[in-house]
Amino acid sequence: MKYVNFVIHVGITPHANLYHYDLPVALQERYGGFLSKQIVKDYADYAEFCFKTFGDRVKNWWTFNEPKVIASLGFDNGINPPNRCSKEFGNCTEGNSATEPYIAAHHLILSHAEASKRYREKYKVMIILEILSVNAEQKGRVGVFADFVWYEPLTKSKADNYAAQRARDFHIGWELISTHLRRELLSNLFCRFLHPFVYGEYPRTMQKIVGERLPKFSKSELEIVKNSFDVLGLNHYTSYYIYDAHQPKTNVTGYEHDWNVGYACKSSIFSYFIYPKIFLVVLAHSPWIYEVPSGIYKVVTYVKERYGNPEIILSENGLIAGMDDPGNVPFPEALFDTNRVNYYTTYLKELKRAMDDGANVTGYFAWSMLDNFEWLLGYTSRFGLIYVDYNDLKRYPKMSAYWFRQMLQRKIA
Repeated sequence: MKYVNFVIHVGITPHANLYHYDLPVALQERYGGFLSKQIVKDYADYAEFCFKTFGDRVKNWWTFNEPKVIASLGFDNGINPPNRCSKEFGNCTEGNSATEPYIAAHHLILSHAEASKRYREKYKVMIILEILSVNAEQKGRVGVFADFVWYEPLTKSKADNYAAQRARDFHIGWELISTHLRRELLSNLFCRFLHPFVYGEYPRTMQKIVGERLPKFSKSELEIVKNSFDVLGLNHYTSYYIYDAHQPKTNVTGYEHDWNVGYACKSSIFSYFIYPKIFLVVLAHSPWIYEVPSGIYKVVTYVKERYGNPEIILSENGLIAGMDDPGNVPFPEALFDTNRVNYYTTYLKELKRAMDDGANVTGYFAWSMLDNFEWLLGYTSRFGLIYVDYNDLKRYPKMSAYWFRQMLQRKIA
């Protein structure tokens, strides 16, 4: 409460993320967390408590951060908690990669939808009669943070183009399920979540590949899932080349195995290559981030064209900057992060180009303001505009922080 009041006092608009991989372990142990439909009610109850308690001051609510990551890394390869997967896909003691990622994702979607429904019915525009008969309306909005890697076909072949589309469908289409289906092919990766929120069903590609393993929405569930977000948060960092993997049929399958795609990326920490007439790729001192500025243009344009040009906030975009071991660049060398300045310069130019072409982008968050605890990487990866000395917690603005301030001041001027 004090924190919310303080940020408002100093002129900062709060955006509340209700879930960033922090499921209470008691619910995981009691009924399996997101593998049980009980989570839908429990999550909605928790969200409603937050709406009721903070909604007079917080007007921007985000239900989940990267639900695709929660489902895939938690239940397909078991890298993240609750560390469940089939033994063929990871070092797990229990789990089923063929079904559990889809079950968890289904309940994530329903949890978001139920929380959004409660906000709209009870807090957004409804007039609430308080004890003193004072009318109150929160007039806020509810969204979800969806991660979206851009998948580019490695060649112009039909097989590689279909492979890249499957990847988009399984990644983002899973997340945006909501209105009637307008197009048969939608990006598989992003689409797995976006498609339900916009079209009311999973992408046709997923339905065909996953079959009976893919959970179904009831008629009443579809009614609350459709159009259940007011604003969409996009987390975008990088892009990959995708090719058709020509995998032989097997009795063992899982979520990412269902994509049936291959990644054409170099693994050397300083690799650099170009594919003619498509885009430049630079591996950014990271095992997973390639600098591909045009990717942010393609991601935003894709959502604009496929999902009715919703209001978009770029909710995460940023870079690990350093050398072979990015978290251990010595101080003060770490303050001279010219590669991060270049990353933001080129990516923001491409975002501006997408906006000039009609994308409804209304906000942008750099990831991140401060060096911080990065999931399983802990303190070894520094994304911040501001360097944090973890010994005494002193903060030192990096070159990118000064660049960002100057860029914003030019915009205001």
